[in-house]
Amino acid sequence: MDLTPLWLSMKLACMTTVILVIIAAPLTYLLVYIRFAGKSFFEALLTLPMVLPPTVLGFYLLLVMTPQGNIGRFWQAVTGSPLIFTFAGIVVASLVYSLPFAIQPMKAAFEKMDRRLLESAYVLGLSPLTTFFKVVIPNTINGLAASAILVFIHTLGEFGVILMVGGSIPGETKVASIAIYEAVEALRYRDAALMCLILVPISYLFLLLINRLTRRRIYGA
Repeated sequence: MDLTPLWLSMKLACMTTVILVIIAAPLTYLLVYIRFAGKSFFEALLTLPMVLPPTVLGFYLLLVMTPQGNIGRFWQAVTGSPLIFTFAGIVVASLVYSLPFAIQPMKAAFEKMDRRLLESAYVLGLSPLTTFFKVVIPNTINGLAASAILVFIHTLGEFGVILMVGGSIPGETKVASIAIYEAVEALRYRDAALMCLILVPISYLFLLLINRLTRRRIYGA
């Protein structure tokens, strides 16, 4: 059995997780602690990928990521290569699709943090940026970890968005979920079963970690 799709899925999940944790943390801080006009509309826009059918999201991403689209045209101008049907393309699609799954656990952790800690930091003269790194992040580390784990396991199972934007190019965009689908279509049930047997325990273990982190945040144990 070719394990390349599994390796690509792991690589995609790792890259998506690292980038999204970096992006989602300040976005969540903005949503929870900063008041600004149009906040509810902005939050709804960030959450929209969670409720859209993956093929619908994938279709619109495909439109903007082609060489004729804004993102695709910019990418090609900078790199000299197209964005769609490449690994970079499925990373971009995965970032958009998984963003709400990064924000939601962080938001829950940020909202439960004692606001008096922030007030004390501001009284001591700390800037919002310093407060974010020295007060918010250390006190919400479990939420950040839960966010990272949720994004990782969600990315492992992505199918529709990846297929629309990346297709099924071996060694480039053919991730495990697509390989399983194609194996079943070709009646290669043994190959599909083996890949599933690898993915299921991994996903289960990460879910156990999320549950453990959630209990620590709620009960402090």
